[in-house]
Amino acid sequence: MLCGFLSAEEWTRFRGPNGQGHSPATTLPTSWSPEDYRWTTTLPGSGHSSPVIWGDKLFITCCDTKIPSGTILALNTSTGKILWQKTYPLEKAQMNALNSYASTTPAVDKDAVYVIWPTVNEKIVMALDHAGNELWKQTFGETVCKHGPSVSPMLYEDLVIFTHEQEENNRGLNSRWLALDCKTGQIRWDTPRNNEKLSYSTPCVYTDTAGSKQLIFSGDAYGISGVDPRTGKVLWNAGNFTARTISSPAVGDSIVVATCGEGGSGKILTAVKPGEEGRPAEELYTITDQTVPFVPTPLLAGKRLYTFHDGGNVVCRNAETGVVIWSEKPGGRYYGSPICANDVIYCINTDGEVIVLKEAATYQKLAVVPLGEKSQATPAVADGVMYLRTLTKVMALGSRKP
Repeated sequence: MLCGFLSAEEWTRFRGPNGQGHSPATTLPTSWSPEDYRWTTTLPGSGHSSPVIWGDKLFITCCDTKIPSGTILALNTSTGKILWQKTYPLEKAQMNALNSYASTTPAVDKDAVYVIWPTVNEKIVMALDHAGNELWKQTFGETVCKHGPSVSPMLYEDLVIFTHEQEENNRGLNSRWLALDCKTGQIRWDTPRNNEKLSYSTPCVYTDTAGSKQLIFSGDAYGISGVDPRTGKVLWNAGNFTARTISSPAVGDSIVVATCGEGGSGKILTAVKPGEEGRPAEELYTITDQTVPFVPTPLLAGKRLYTFHDGGNVVCRNAETGVVIWSEKPGGRYYGSPICANDVIYCINTDGEVIVLKEAATYQKLAVVPLGEKSQATPAVADGVMYLRTLTKVMALGSRKP
């Protein structure tokens, strides 16, 4: 049940290749001191988004909450030097204290970086080339929500895919899942949904046994859904979610895992075997106890499932059955999500400490490394270097691939 990852060294979206948090890097340290960083760059604002990397450029967002405004920056991956930055005025929005105008992680390909600026009155989606020149910009309608909007895009072939959902309202505003043309920003498909609670999760791709691709979404109205990536047609729905989804789906070999929650706590974790060739999806197991995470995205590694709970528990399960293998509290609380490289798991807690664990059937805490500032971001890894984001800084760690 090994999660696959691309052979390329780019980190193109939230949690890297296909959003699964796996890197082929083999030289990352498991413990380090401030002198070990290749560079540290202070950003011109704050935020919770994660870095994305293509070639020698790292792209990241930050914001000024007082104006308010959002800034997209490109940094040189070798030096941390800011190559360019573009700032956009945003409309003031009521935000949950854990949210930010820069909670959204961009997506990047060889041609452009794709950014979503979510505000209450409009959602701005734009593409900029790697030199910072704006290629296109699209605006979508308002978002009805009580915690502030935030949604990260993903890329599939020549499509930019994201959700534009609404809380239950009496104004005729309905939830939608959208795909835009990467080159033009024009809508290629638009799938209506009747979600009653805003979803913050980012879709990913599942490849079935026949080699066909499905997009995997999660949300309160339908649980977990498989969608045709070329048409937006919903192929199947499975699971019974009773609350909003913030974490993103995790996919493996014949398994998809997703969670929902509310009130600062996870409520339901469901694992399904996706539908294939017209067959419906099959629910494998559902967990509703206090170990279910709300914000952090689960990590599938081999035949084990790891969940980092908002409150501090880290649970390792048998991914096929959901049975707990071990459960521990290595330190702090979690809003960022775990990644895995060379059988080592890295996750940043809200105090800005990197928790380093062995990916194994026994609990092994390798290190707790402070970053010096609070964080809600997820690490990124490209070309043998790990990039760590705190509220106002980005730092690079490790040696480049030989």
